[in-house]
Amino acid sequence: MQDIRNIAIIAHVDHGKTTLVDKMMLAGHLFRGDQTNGELVLDNNDLERERGITILSKNVSIIYKDTKINIIDTPGHSDFGGEVERVLNMADGCILLVDAFEGPMPQTRFVLQKALQIGLKPIVVVNKVDKPNCRPEEVYEMVFDLMFSLNATEDQLDFPVVYGSAKNNWMGEDWKTPTENIHYLLDQIIEHIPAPKVLEGTPQMLITSLDYSSYTGRIAVGRVHRGTLKEGMNITLIHRDGSQTKSKIKELHTFEGLGRKRVESVTSGDICAIVGLEDFEIGDSICDMENPEPLPTIAIDEPTMSMVFTINDSPFFGKEGKFVTSRHIHDRLMKELDKNLALRVHKDETTDKWTVFGRGVLHLSVLIETMRREGYELQVGQPQVIYKTINDVRCEPIEELTISVPEEYSSKMIDMVTRRKGELTSMETTGDRVNIEFNIPSRGIIGLRTNVLTASAGEAIMAHRFKEYQPYKGDIERRTNGSMIAMETGTAFAYAIDKLQDRGKFFIFPQEEVYAGQVVGEHAHDNDLVINVTKSKKLTNMRASGSDDKARIVPPIVFSLEEALEYIKEDEYVEITPKSMRMRKIILDELERKRANKL
Repeated sequence: MQDIRNIAIIAHVDHGKTTLVDKMMLAGHLFRGDQTNGELVLDNNDLERERGITILSKNVSIIYKDTKINIIDTPGHSDFGGEVERVLNMADGCILLVDAFEGPMPQTRFVLQKALQIGLKPIVVVNKVDKPNCRPEEVYEMVFDLMFSLNATEDQLDFPVVYGSAKNNWMGEDWKTPTENIHYLLDQIIEHIPAPKVLEGTPQMLITSLDYSSYTGRIAVGRVHRGTLKEGMNITLIHRDGSQTKSKIKELHTFEGLGRKRVESVTSGDICAIVGLEDFEIGDSICDMENPEPLPTIAIDEPTMSMVFTINDSPFFGKEGKFVTSRHIHDRLMKELDKNLALRVHKDETTDKWTVFGRGVLHLSVLIETMRREGYELQVGQPQVIYKTINDVRCEPIEELTISVPEEYSSKMIDMVTRRKGELTSMETTGDRVNIEFNIPSRGIIGLRTNVLTASAGEAIMAHRFKEYQPYKGDIERRTNGSMIAMETGTAFAYAIDKLQDRGKFFIFPQEEVYAGQVVGEHAHDNDLVINVTKSKKLTNMRASGSDDKARIVPPIVFSLEEALEYIKEDEYVEITPKSMRMRKIILDELERKRANKL
């Protein structure tokens, strides 16, 4: 029997979690020195690298002092709450990684709370102690207070603490004396994290995540709870709804390094991947053929936001994407449901529209961005909050919002959030920054990030997580300015844009192709304005005085995907293709729009 430890790593976005796991793999001698070239191995999906966040949790294992340590990387952002929960079910302990300057952040709290409720034993790692103005002792106190406020048990509060710098590859018990390597941390894991209990009896395993291979199809991943699973064994699959199907394990794999290794049997406590099962979902149990006993399934956070997805029907349809038909989009959304637990998709049978439900704007925009990179063209509508009726009262989702800003901007932030029906719950000053906490309706967060960053000169750090449903808080003022809409299809000219600049701000560059009904700018007033940006200068052979002035053009506003989703109004779509992103009116023709508005 091999000695095993299963640990999950919990940390806020950008506190150095992925770097730490990479260094742990180095310590477990999984790389030859020439293999890594200093690149991060874990966040290998392009989107994760660009945004610097972990979206999909991954499994890695290392061998240290004859002990196998299974490391489970958890996503830090609360929009991926569905991912977090199932991942923690596989672990026996967790490492809480905090930045030596920032201390525990609101999103860390979300994952830590779930971990403590399951009963995981924590080890605290205070990272980045090499930063100037860091305050490791204060951060340690903050972590203790946080765990205490989350109702940790006495055993959980008696946690070991490790100081170090993952980037510089050292960990030790005192932050003032750097060590040679991170072995101190690995020793603490072996000493303090309990080994999984080996339970004898009929085999049981809960499927907690999925993998996919184009050769073998879907692969079930989970931790063996009891007994032993063997290759070629006949089993019973018990689904979430209680129905049963008989199946057979074709191949068994355990995790080794970043890859997998085929084995003949896996005993209780280890994490494995099973090839050859059909029609299973996350949350199903794999049980004994004769006496099946299911494990309790995983509760998944409910979605709080929805968006309409539809096929691209703009005049520029099919110019850039490979997958543009409704069948393509439908298949892709169905495939996403296999892996993405917190997602729901509802198809409207009469039209080519799908309502996609998710955990927040970030959750849904990551899906859209992934599809766009795979060559899909689609259009999406304005994000809508999901309301519920509780005891005959209309309720809406409320989020806990934390904004950390330099002191001089704090009053602006409070003003901005309270206008959106936010309630101030606490304020504390740390150094020259202020942490302000609010409870705010999810509706109020849509479009808030851009305004907060503008008002604080880019200094604000903003994080939010779903709290609960509360009675409806009343209307919130959204964007009041109207849109400037292109009158006809063609090329936008600098001459035309120059003449229209006093009407509002533009979103397009000169020489860009536009179509009738496309939103090309924001009007200075609250009504929509139809303008002609495709008008060129008429050339004559007479020289007119004063007409030779150069067109001077203010640079246009360029939106990111989330900003565009948060910006559009109810009668607008964002059109997304692999190379471009445009905003447009749902009804392109001006006369038809007027008719629709009259109705």
